[in-house]
Amino acid sequence: MSAKHICTAGAAALLGLLACNDQPTQSTEPNRPVDPAPAAESAALSAATVTVAAAGDITGCSSGSQASATAKLVEKIPGLVLTLGDNAYPDGSTANFRCYNSSWGKFKSRTRPAPGNHDYHMSNAAGYFSYFGSAAGPSRRGYYSFDAGAWHIVSLNSESNLSAEGPWLKADLAANRAKCTLAYWHQPLFTSGAVHPPATKMRPLFTILYNAGAEIVLSGHNHQYERFAPQNPTGAADPTKGIVQFVAGTGGEGTYAFRSPMRNSQARYRGFGVLRLELRLGGYTYSFIPVSGGFKDTGSGPCH
Repeated sequence: MSAKHICTAGAAALLGLLACNDQPTQSTEPNRPVDPAPAAESAALSAATVTVAAAGDITGCSSGSQASATAKLVEKIPGLVLTLGDNAYPDGSTANFRCYNSSWGKFKSRTRPAPGNHDYHMSNAAGYFSYFGSAAGPSRRGYYSFDAGAWHIVSLNSESNLSAEGPWLKADLAANRAKCTLAYWHQPLFTSGAVHPPATKMRPLFTILYNAGAEIVLSGHNHQYERFAPQNPTGAADPTKGIVQFVAGTGGEGTYAFRSPMRNSQARYRGFGVLRLELRLGGYTYSFIPVSGGFKDTGSGPCH
């Protein structure tokens, strides 16, 4: 791995295990719950295989949110928690983040977030950056990277200043020496969701990742689960070098219907749940865990 600064985010649970490309600022957020087992999480992240729980579009203060149900799933998954944007609804206000805090907030010390469009309903996503503090990356720009086990992980911002992210991402990936790379952001480039169309503005960043040999991209935005076969930035099947994209906007806030499936769409589910990944040296396994049971999507893939 290339030499990088050590993250201050995540307290003792992540100290020394996540190497950041920038030194973030310290959080001033007073309402920071303590992860119940930081020592256990530290051990999990330092193991050869790093476990990840991921979902986006998580919770507001409405009684219909299923965030508490998905939080119960995350409680059983050690390791990193990646949020895929739209963390709080209907906007990322301080009040709505208090509701987030009552469910997914218990994982705050091991969470590495990404912002969504609802987080930016507040000016400059002020509530999001205030709540997550240094864990959201440096300078309130909303993108950053870190290393976990044998993997390099990049959190990108699909909501603001994409022109600056491209050069930064190229430099970040060029400096990275990990064999395996995962990236995540809110708005998916590929989606069969009926509400939000494919976010073609993300194609340049997807292309940079593809050219660098990345394996996985995670997104939310459409409130459903979908998995695509390995494909290139134009959506053509590419089993050798292609990126596997997951859409997991299943954290608890509503559900959306599907339209006709896009090519290479291999699994679709309308419901709530959490994507679990096991990131190991040379490859990964995945499984989607639904709140209500019944649906199953599991598999594995190699690193390029």
